[in-house]
Amino acid sequence: MKWTDINQIAIELAEAHPEIDPKTVRFTDLHNWVVELEEFDDDHNHGGEKILEAIQMAWIDEIE
Repeated sequence: MKWTDINQIAIELAEAHPEIDPKTVRFTDLHNWVVELEEFDDDHNHGGEKILEAIQMAWIDEIE
């Protein structure tokens, strides 16, 4: 997965952290969780605020 695979990342995060409300996640934690995903294979430094916000919104949509 790359940073641009926003929906796939959201699905993986929802499965990896079912107890977490994505509305309460800090971007530093979100960044760490994304790069820790088994299938993630991209430059860790490319996860900027706009991408993290899009992932967070997709994660919220995924669980609702």
